[in-house]
Amino acid sequence: MSVTVDGDKSRLVPVQVRRILRGPRPEKVPALVGTACTLGGLIDIAAGVFPRFRASRMHAVAEVLPGTLGHLSAALSLSAGVLLLLLAHGLKRHKRRAWRAAVVLLPVGAAAQFVWRHSVIGALFSLALLALLLRHRAEFAALPDPRSRWRALANFVVMGAGSIALGLVIVSAHPRRVVGDPSLTDRLEHVLYGLLGFEGPVAYTGGVDWTVGYSLGALGMLTALTTTYFAFRPEHPAARLTDDDETRLRALLDQHGGRDSLGHFALRHDKGVVFSPSGKAAVCYRVVSGVMLASGDPIGDVEAWPGAIERFMDEAKAHSWTPAVMGCSETGGQVWTRETGLDALELGDEAIVDVADFSLSGRAMRNVRQMVKRIERNGYTTQVRRVRDLDDEELERVRRAAADWRGTDTERGFSMALGRIGATGDGDAVIATAHKDDPEDPAHPASPYGDLKAIIHFVPWGPDGMSLELMRRDRSADPGMNELLIVAALQASPTLGIERVSLNFAMFRSALARGEKIGAGPVLRAWRGLLVFLSRWFQIESLYKFNDKFRPRWEPRFVVYRKSRDLPRIGLAAMRAEGFVTVSLPRLFPHRRPARAPRPCAHIVPTLTPAPAEREVQAA
Repeated sequence: MSVTVDGDKSRLVPVQVRRILRGPRPEKVPALVGTACTLGGLIDIAAGVFPRFRASRMHAVAEVLPGTLGHLSAALSLSAGVLLLLLAHGLKRHKRRAWRAAVVLLPVGAAAQFVWRHSVIGALFSLALLALLLRHRAEFAALPDPRSRWRALANFVVMGAGSIALGLVIVSAHPRRVVGDPSLTDRLEHVLYGLLGFEGPVAYTGGVDWTVGYSLGALGMLTALTTTYFAFRPEHPAARLTDDDETRLRALLDQHGGRDSLGHFALRHDKGVVFSPSGKAAVCYRVVSGVMLASGDPIGDVEAWPGAIERFMDEAKAHSWTPAVMGCSETGGQVWTRETGLDALELGDEAIVDVADFSLSGRAMRNVRQMVKRIERNGYTTQVRRVRDLDDEELERVRRAAADWRGTDTERGFSMALGRIGATGDGDAVIATAHKDDPEDPAHPASPYGDLKAIIHFVPWGPDGMSLELMRRDRSADPGMNELLIVAALQASPTLGIERVSLNFAMFRSALARGEKIGAGPVLRAWRGLLVFLSRWFQIESLYKFNDKFRPRWEPRFVVYRKSRDLPRIGLAAMRAEGFVTVSLPRLFPHRRPARAPRPCAHIVPTLTPAPAEREVQAA
């Protein structure tokens, strides 16, 4: 196929030739360059480490990449390969700083090839790649990710471990020149000395092997330089909810907080927020592993949602973050997909109990009814109150008990957890507590929390609803504390003006429910079997069964994503945000420090959440 260019006077140019001359599409350039840097880095490392590799047929490929021959060329090839690997991911993510580093590295590599190897082809290839970067520099405009000085320590650990491993390969790649048969300990010692620029215990024929020495020295220098760079570059902290942001969000929740049961979870202090141009809507988010993770529906007027969503997508594009939404409603999913072109996938269902329809009578509620009656006969009593009605001493006791009864080192929760009790502005939240006097038997010493045995914390859902945020109990208390307190809260709801209660989210509930019915197909049964297996760690089935005890109505919740291949990354980011996967460095002196010191409760607007944490049944 061919086309005519410049009218009848021009010659016919094949379409394929025109495509080659035009080059790749601009949006494909970052991925193309990042992939080229990855492959080039691996080949450069192989060329610098393995002597036979440079003499093999792959030498023709390695020749067009940065690097030189000889003792110094091996070290330069190794250094260039490591740097290219470090830059590849940033180039794929459109990062401006990675582009700047590549623009500096490529001409240096081209000059090194021409001077050391007299390789015109290699120099031209590097310059062609440089020209591609310069031509499409507008594609590399992403701003830096949130960072702190902990990145320097992480870089030192990762680069140090990688340098030691690669150094062992380098030392072992020259067996014919090694004198004797040095042990693994001797080789490791030689590598450690070499990274610091000294000669180690491994001896070579003919004296010092300068290829090994230069290569180890280059790795040590790279580790030191990159760690120093990360340590002294300016910090770029993650977005946090400011006092002004919180005030604006509370004003929106006052007007529109009854629309979404997850709305008040936006008031977590570790979330950032973007507002619509009119200020009538907002999207709250957290950035985890390069994923810009929003939760629930946008806050505010539905008509202003598109403006807030557009700001969210602009922020994600500016930093080259992967946009995602966890737990939005059906209406929210429709708006997100319509305004952004993203896709939505049903994630699970939220259990909602209408207070007017709740009753312990009937066969369906027999198990819950019997459990509650048995616990009450054992001497337990309950109280259901607004947070503002607790005095300071009791509130502090509830806080300490909730922290000490947590079954994990990490406070879990992001999309359906608030992470605090009784802070300023949260006075409308509801706390249900279970009490029982400690026995006088010396074998049962008095609890530091008095007669307090279990806690359930609800946060407001508009003026007439509340949502479960936290469940904690003393491990010495009788089983069934959660059922007892939920029933007490539902029975006390009319006196508090509560008409609906959210009991949290059950992931993949519909698959579990359909998979156990008669007539379910093999695929659905297999999917349910996998979910039951995963429930050993993530309480998928147990949470569904627990919520189903109270005969709720189920409202579907969705995850919104850009591409199917992003789902594993989004899932990992969500698990990190919820606290199920932690990568924090261990502390030598552990301590707990709240994100913001709680202040006396004021009669202000609420905050909403269903929370995950330790416990028998967890708000996922």
